Amino acid sequence: MLEMLLRLTVLLCIGAVVQFLISLSRRFIEAQRQQALAAAPLSTLAVSDTIAASMPEIDLSRVRILAFKSADCRQCHQLQDPALQRVVEARWDTVTVVDIDATTEYELVQAYHVLTVPSTVVLDATGQAHAINYGFANTQCLLEQVDEALVKTTC
Repeated sequence: MLEMLLRLTVLLCIGAVVQFLISLSRRFIEAQRQQALAAAPLSTLAVSDTIAASMPEIDLSRVRILAFKSADCRQCHQLQDPALQRVVEARWDTVTVVDIDATTEYELVQAYHVLTVPSTVVLDATGQAHAINYGFANTQCLLEQVDEALVKTTC
């Protein structure tokens, strides 16, 4: 009986530690998200010439999605790229997707506190971060974020 009680106590302690670590990591991710949303507008950040050439000037009818990825990211190419393509097909006249290589665009990675690839940052028409998704973001989620960014810009 004493051995069973000891095992139960150890199990409960391990569970409490795991719960604490999960809570701590969620707070960390939320803090990173808030810092990313408070980042300076894209127009004030240093970007490579390749990225700058692929982005249109500020257009109050367009939302930009920065798609952070890397060449060896399987999830980026198999899941995120098709979801972004569906967003473009659905909102072709109001959205632009800009592919960002997270391994070379260090300043953008730092500015938007990118923690993993794929990550997507939805920018409103003024270049201000409206939403950030760490990891895969499905089409529906991205469409809702684009629509919210458009409503925010037109109000």
